Amino acid sequence: MVGETFLVAPDGRGGTSYTWLTGPNDGYSFGSSPAAETVEQHGEHIRDFLAMIDPQTGYVGG
Repeated sequence: MVGETFLVAPDGRGGTSYTWLTGPNDGYSFGSSPAAETVEQHGEHIRDFLAMIDPQTGYVGG
């Protein structure tokens, strides 16, 4: 899913919140803990999340 946009922000508990801004479901997000330390780690978290998305529903799982 090239070209997707995420809002990446601290979650206030030592992790990171990722909100999928260009996804089909308004406000859909996921979190990761502990917080990523590099841009590459953020990218890995996002790629892993997108790999779980059902293209029919736009949600994780089927």
